[in-house]
Formats: sequence, structure tokens, C-alpha cells
Amino acid sequence: MFSGIVESMAQVVHIEHDRTNIHFTFTCPFADQLSIDQSVAHNGVCLTVVRLDPAAKQYVVTVMEESLRRSNLGLLRVGDRVNVERSMLLNERLDGHIVQGHVDQTARCIEAHETDGSWYYRFAYTSTPDMIRRGYFCVDKGSVSINGVSLTVCEPDVQGDTGYVSVCIIPYTHENTNFHDIQVGTVVNLEFDIIGKYICRMQELQTAQA
Repeated sequence: MFSGIVESMAQVVHIEHDRTNIHFTFTCPFADQLSIDQSVAHNGVCLTVVRLDPAAKQYVVTVMEESLRRSNLGLLRVGDRVNVERSMLLNERLDGHIVQGHVDQTARCIEAHETDGSWYYRFAYTSTPDMIRRGYFCVDKGSVSINGVSLTVCEPDVQGDTGYVSVCIIPYTHENTNFHDIQVGTVVNLEFDIIGKYICRMQELQTAQA
């Protein structure tokens, strides 16, 4: 489990395709502190460390087809940077919100601009009635994870089969995550609020049993 408070950024240094899987080698400041089997969120996707090179501050993770299909990790190239966060300790403060590291889908940036010190981003994503019933939607002032960053929702909307969500980024977050690389057309990862998804599922079961 994660909180959506990004620790650092990791850079892709090598990509190896293995049938439907991809092995990514990353370097990041805390790579020499990792251990085999440890969970690290990459742009919000929970991945397991499978190989380590502490001296070079590099580690390897494997991404399965399902994660590649639901996320933007398959678009990564050598030199790209991702947001990384190690899993939470149970005795720590929850500064963001409950983030599982299970990305639901991708979204595309349709607007990005500075607003007198902060940054405004608007994203569009597929939103069918079935997805909404499963809790894949945003509510005003709720929480959403975008590329693994816990953010507050503003201006959520659904028009036809397209959902929209906007977020405002403070300068610190803009400078210390890969949000400063996001521009119109950039594909990002979305994880919707797990509490909302559980509530939607409970309502669906109650309706089916009525």
C-alpha cells in the first residue's frame, strides 16, 4: 500500500522484452537501499524488485501484460523518468490517501498551463456506464492518483463515454515529480479511490439481491 507522496524519480536505463513481459532497469537515489521482493510504485504501478546492482544504484522490475495494458509503462523509453514511492510503514502518517498501486486505466492530458505560480492540468479518460458502476470515476474534492501522485480532484465531468478530471499542482510537486514533463498529449496513469470502488461494488451487490 502507498500514500501517493512521491519520494523521488527513477530513470530508465535499460529495457528488455521477454515474451509478453518487459524488464525495466531503473536508477534512482534510494536504489542501494532496496531489497529483492520489495514493492515500489512506478508512476503509481506497484512492481516487485527482482534484481539489484547497489553499486550502480540500479534495480530491475518486471511488468506483466496486464499492467502494460492498463498503464503507460509500455510507452517508456530509455532516459524517461517515472515517479517512485516505496510502500508505506504502518506507523507513519498517511499524508496523501490510500493508494494500492493497482492502476485502473490511462488518461491523456488535454490542457496544461501555469496559473500564477501553480500548475493546472486537465485529463480525459474512457468512462463507460459499466466503468462508473465499478467506481471508475472522480468526485469533486475527492482523491485520485495520477502517475502515483495523490491529488485533489477539481472539475470532474463525464460527457458521453469520456470522463474528465482536473488537478492543480503546487510548485514543489511540479518540480519534484514528472509532472514537469507532462504536456498536452502525454499519457498518464489513473488509480481511482479504492473506498469509492468498494461502495459501488456493495451497492451493485445489494441491487442484484433485491
